[in-house]
Amino acid sequence: MPSQRFAPPSEVPGLAARRIAADIVDGVLHKHRTLDDQLDGSGAHPGLKTLADRDRALMRRLVATVLRRLGTLGHVLSRLLDKGIPSDAPRAQSALLIGAAQILWMDVPDHAAVDLSVRLVQSDRRAARYAGLVNAVLRRCAREGKALVEEVATQSLDLPPWLLARWSAHYGEATARDMALALGHEPSLDLTVKSDAAQWASRLHGETLPTGTVRMLLHGSVTMLPGFAEGQWWVQDAAAALPARLFGDIKGKSIADLCAAPGGKTAQLALSGAQVTAIDRSPARVARLRENLTRLSLQAETVVADAVEWAGPLEGFDGILIDAPCTSTGTIRRHPDVAWLRQESDIAALAALQQRLLKKSVSLLKPGGTLVYCTCSLEPEEGEQAIAALLQAEPGLRRVPIEASEVSGLSEIVTAEGDLRTLPSHLPNADPKLGGLDGFYATRLVKS
Repeated sequence: MPSQRFAPPSEVPGLAARRIAADIVDGVLHKHRTLDDQLDGSGAHPGLKTLADRDRALMRRLVATVLRRLGTLGHVLSRLLDKGIPSDAPRAQSALLIGAAQILWMDVPDHAAVDLSVRLVQSDRRAARYAGLVNAVLRRCAREGKALVEEVATQSLDLPPWLLARWSAHYGEATARDMALALGHEPSLDLTVKSDAAQWASRLHGETLPTGTVRMLLHGSVTMLPGFAEGQWWVQDAAAALPARLFGDIKGKSIADLCAAPGGKTAQLALSGAQVTAIDRSPARVARLRENLTRLSLQAETVVADAVEWAGPLEGFDGILIDAPCTSTGTIRRHPDVAWLRQESDIAALAALQQRLLKKSVSLLKPGGTLVYCTCSLEPEEGEQAIAALLQAEPGLRRVPIEASEVSGLSEIVTAEGDLRTLPSHLPNADPKLGGLDGFYATRLVKS
């Protein structure tokens, strides 16, 4: 029998999850790749296939915590490093960020966070010489880090300065601080259920929000939860579930869902009895939408096309829903990479695309038809200002104000003009993980 000393050493538990987390953090910060691209589809990290569910969940929490707290982490590490974070070895930077995030905000023993971060840099040729530095800095972080976090707790460091400045100008400094604070917490999982929200909230150990969304703290794979395989619900932020309701009774009516994938709003419209045409330019995203509809046993016609170029039927539609491509700054609580990948210069090009989509949708709408426009952006150019420009250019359109009674009495999410505007700080809860909404804007217009 061969001697055991010749057997290959097994990897330290948890190291693979941290190695992949470091790769993905590096992908966001240095290669400008989105989390979605690195976690799913053809561009997904190849190592994900080898991770057990528990390690995959750990990896996701590591990445999200680093990106959610990146500004504060930078402050802490800059105070603990004499010469700053090494710029010539990305793995050393990622190891420091991941190690410090675990020490400061995650339920990981300090010694394990330090040891595994040291192992990360030791296994990288360019970073190996920084192993001693990483060890020393993270040990200091365990002793001094929480006090350093407290020093800047009121400074909203975890948002890029340009974004914080915009939100302060548009919403006021106090609200902007509340929004930034809400974004610091890992969000819960929101589900739109086909029926009997209270029953599903009980089965899934969650709670029912005033809007009917079931909210829960997930631990594990979504696909293993009761009701997933049977198509009884789908994942959708509570704010994202509101715009499709603004049509009212749509049974038997023709509704076009432009930019429809992944299909949460398409599913809502179909469940309400509409004859839905779902359009999206991405074949892969339309394929995913079809899979979701099949699981949910819901029907919709799907079209792969650029909505701006799409001819559409001659008779037009009774209603059109546009969930327009945007900067997605309202989704930072669920997609913390957005804060660090978007630039203020992105807004103008996206606002121009939104105007083209809006003008196209007007041409596809029957007289008397309803247009619901929404974006998951907190930037006024992509919401309030976009609609002001459209109404000025299209005198045949009029706004139909949204009533608080249409959004479960949540008057704080209805603007003075009668539009919908949700903020990350809305729907607070004693447990911050069970509070908050994605940032959404929506308006309802009718064609005369």
